[in-house]
Amino acid sequence: MLSFFMTDADIKAPLLAEALKSAVNASFNSIIVDNDTSTNDTVLAFANGMSGASEIKAGTKEFREFTALLTSLSVELAQMIVRDGEGATRLVEVEVKGASTNEDARKAGRTIAESFLCKTAFFGGDPNWGRVMAAIGRSGIRMKEEKVTIEFNGVKVVEKGLDTGKEKEAARAMKQDTLIVTVDLKSGRSADRVWTSDLTYEYVKINSAYRT
Repeated sequence: MLSFFMTDADIKAPLLAEALKSAVNASFNSIIVDNDTSTNDTVLAFANGMSGASEIKAGTKEFREFTALLTSLSVELAQMIVRDGEGATRLVEVEVKGASTNEDARKAGRTIAESFLCKTAFFGGDPNWGRVMAAIGRSGIRMKEEKVTIEFNGVKVVEKGLDTGKEKEAARAMKQDTLIVTVDLKSGRSADRVWTSDLTYEYVKINSAYRT
């Protein structure tokens, strides 16, 4: 992955680096295809200051807007990478909210997104919430399963840790090419989200049949 951003904004290098770090954490560092990282994964940003506009300063509305725009573009590109994952048929967004800490939300989301059992269920359109619950349970976070709710594309399959009986409805909702898995731990106010792809027959075929 090689990603380059170029702008004519007047912004000093340290502040540009701060904006880029924030954008990357919310995008490129929040995607998972096969749990591996390439040795050349790189994101760079360049600013030549030729816009003629006033310099962007730290703590200003302009800096917040600049960072938000850079983040939006980064998320768009990051999602394209996931959609273009080898053999992928679905973009899966995993949102974890109601966590005790930001770290817990991050851990839970990434464990779900990295789980081969979850990713194969996503490929099959199977609302197997037990796999999601198991991933959360082994993520090492603080949780009380009797509080947890889980939704697949807005269909609640788990409430207070128990099956809601909406498996068929959820299976129909999961047939779209974008799947949103929402987990509410109801243990705090922290939240995070990551994006992953499903794990398909084609992924195995592609990666077993070529050499670099």
